[in-house]
Amino acid sequence: MADSKYQSTPSEPPPSYEVAASPAAKPSAVPVTLRQPVLRAPLPLDLPALNMVKGRRAILASASPRRKQLLSQIGLHNIEIIPSTAPENLPKSLSPFEYVLRTASQKAMNVYSAEINNAAKGEPALIIAADTVVVSQAGQILEKPRSEKEHIATLKGLRDSGWHKVYTAVACMAPLESARDPGYALETHVEETAVKFDPA
Repeated sequence: MADSKYQSTPSEPPPSYEVAASPAAKPSAVPVTLRQPVLRAPLPLDLPALNMVKGRRAILASASPRRKQLLSQIGLHNIEIIPSTAPENLPKSLSPFEYVLRTASQKAMNVYSAEINNAAKGEPALIIAADTVVVSQAGQILEKPRSEKEHIATLKGLRDSGWHKVYTAVACMAPLESARDPGYALETHVEETAVKFDPA
């Protein structure tokens, strides 16, 4: 006895693709309105390190709107902006790797020193600082352009010289709960990217 919840096997062969695709073979249907997909921001990352900082004081030691946007995309929406006042005057004779690493670390330390004893807001749970430099094909660390004219000249020089490199260092600093010297933990990372302008 056949089970009523299962359909019986059809006795006729399936229709050919041509017959199935013809308009006559299709039943008249009610027009369907297609809805545009709703665009939404990506979900924040669910990482233990980020979850520890949520609801606590986190500081970006930079006025860069792009860096703030990137941190917001990973879930740090209420990050406080306190730009570092440390001078960026390390010698350009340093290697690009060392230059960005030391500059980012100095920025983090500058803001940490200013904010660690903030009685009104409390000590920060995390300070994030970064530094980026562009290095010419000859290995020279390029200065930040001081005018639109210098900016255009720098971009044209990079375009015409072929490959160049961009170094970015990130320094993350957090106070330690223990009394261990120096009183904070510092983690750093440097990323090197080879860049070439599109000839078009």
